[in-house]
Amino acid sequence: MPDQPIEPAAARRTVITFGTFDVFHVGHLRVIERAAALGDRLVVGVSADALNLRKKGREPVFSQAERLEIVAALKPVDEVFVEESLELKRDYITRYAADVLVMGDDWAGRFDEFHDICEVVYLPRTPAISTTALIEKISSAT
Repeated sequence: MPDQPIEPAAARRTVITFGTFDVFHVGHLRVIERAAALGDRLVVGVSADALNLRKKGREPVFSQAERLEIVAALKPVDEVFVEESLELKRDYITRYAADVLVMGDDWAGRFDEFHDICEVVYLPRTPAISTTALIEKISSAT
């Protein structure tokens, strides 16, 4: 059987996405799977605990280390890193040589400024599921 040609690294399409990924649920899995389908390599920025506190006004249920471990274990994910700041998105896109930035459509338009360095795709959220709603449901059950 002849050897298959090896695709040059430059020809690979890298996708980057970001999230807190706290209380991991099927909506998180679907966005990661759909993001991965847009390229050959998926890099995921997991929000630092401090960033989550600034963004959402609460500590995550699972620690930063636990969330990194969960996301890294997913089959479609090639690499994970800690997202320290929303203002560093351009730096992260450049650092990981991303061709595509994927965000949930709740952020629609917010990251259009990056069209100069990559494609920007906003994916629809999974209907009727959110981490906040899950946390509220669990809290009210106790």
